[in-house]
Amino acid sequence: MKAEEKVDVIFAAVERRNPGEREFHQAVREVLESIVPALDRHPEYAEAKIIERICEPERQIIFRVPWDDDRGEVHINRGFRVEFNSALGPYKGGLRFHPSVYLGIVKFLGFEQVFKNALTGMPIGGGKGGSDFDPKGRSDREVMRFCQSFMTELYRHIGEYTDVPAGDIGVGGREIGYLFGQYKRITNRYESGVLTGKGLSYGGAQVRREATGFGTVFFAEEMLRAVSDSLDGKRVVVSGSGNVAIYAIEKVHQLGGVVVACSDSSGYVHDDQGIDVELLKDVKEVRRARIDLYTRGRPHARFVAGRSPWEVPCQVALPCATQNEIGAAEAASLIRGDCMIVVEGANMPAVPEAIRAFAEAGVRFAPGKAANAGGVAASALEMQQNASRDSWTFEHSEQRLQDIMRDIHQRCYTTADEYGMPGNYAAGANIEGFRSVAEAMLAHGLI
Repeated sequence: MKAEEKVDVIFAAVERRNPGEREFHQAVREVLESIVPALDRHPEYAEAKIIERICEPERQIIFRVPWDDDRGEVHINRGFRVEFNSALGPYKGGLRFHPSVYLGIVKFLGFEQVFKNALTGMPIGGGKGGSDFDPKGRSDREVMRFCQSFMTELYRHIGEYTDVPAGDIGVGGREIGYLFGQYKRITNRYESGVLTGKGLSYGGAQVRREATGFGTVFFAEEMLRAVSDSLDGKRVVVSGSGNVAIYAIEKVHQLGGVVVACSDSSGYVHDDQGIDVELLKDVKEVRRARIDLYTRGRPHARFVAGRSPWEVPCQVALPCATQNEIGAAEAASLIRGDCMIVVEGANMPAVPEAIRAFAEAGVRFAPGKAANAGGVAASALEMQQNASRDSWTFEHSEQRLQDIMRDIHQRCYTTADEYGMPGNYAAGANIEGFRSVAEAMLAHGLI
């Protein structure tokens, strides 16, 4: 049986065994289709059923999370942790608190995390978790009670040598603090390395908060450098206005680009003079308000309700919001606006049709598993500092992050070239990440 036929059979089995999990199906298909050339060169992967094993999580945990609000009303949410693959190290991946979270979302994120983590070159496996709890509109004490209840079950499944969660959408420094406090209380251990994204006062690392956004921009800069160009003077559009988007905007401006639009779920703001990062931080991180409030501080800017920021012409697009936000229509809009590169700061924000459209139009595209790996890379650096009871400066940490992103870019670029697909970052990332995990799995035997 040819490699393409084997992949089709395996994918059909994945769909059958995981019904209704469309995001997971999408992530698996995208990887499987691109690793066919590697399977042709390495028949031992098929013989050992590496693909079938890598598509099946090592462990899936689902649990009830009861908590009470400030009025005393009881609520029940569902918690998840999917420990996907530990071939390269302890499971590593964030926790997402959002109403959209269900098993399929967590499995898609965990599957992507396996290859993303492999690309960093750090000794970490892949996992993901979260809950359908929505922290928006909840008081600090309500969020604390939820986090404590969540950790009361999760603590038995994690540890610095087993599984190390971090933050994601809906889980920032506040939530990590509450989760860590409850873990310490239950276990009677000050195990700094059990969670990353911690505050600087209790074992956190410099640049961790900025890492995903900074790393995405470092990757974009490397893509442009590969064709003797740079971000200097480029018009950039960033979707989202959360942690990743904010620090992507900040780094673009530091490198000479101009971010002219960003968004949240209510719409987008267009500021031709360049997004004011400090004002955006005040609106989203301090006041926790909708993005239209930004225009009160910048009267020349305009807010467009319910629309996509991709209708704003740009040379560089950084989708930093959520999965599947760039469909065929959004891709066509970016192409019409003379976009040069699309670099995923979020996980799988571009649908397959959009990715194909970019390829046909000559728009270079970088998948999230490569471009947004800065967050988990910085988490691994935080683990390293915790293990050695050390603390690094911001400048040293940022330089380490930049070096890692440069290395990820080089690995993707070189691998794509090696397999006869120059400039195809998606294929390069998938093949390189898959090979790293597959070789470790072969070495460990049938487990």
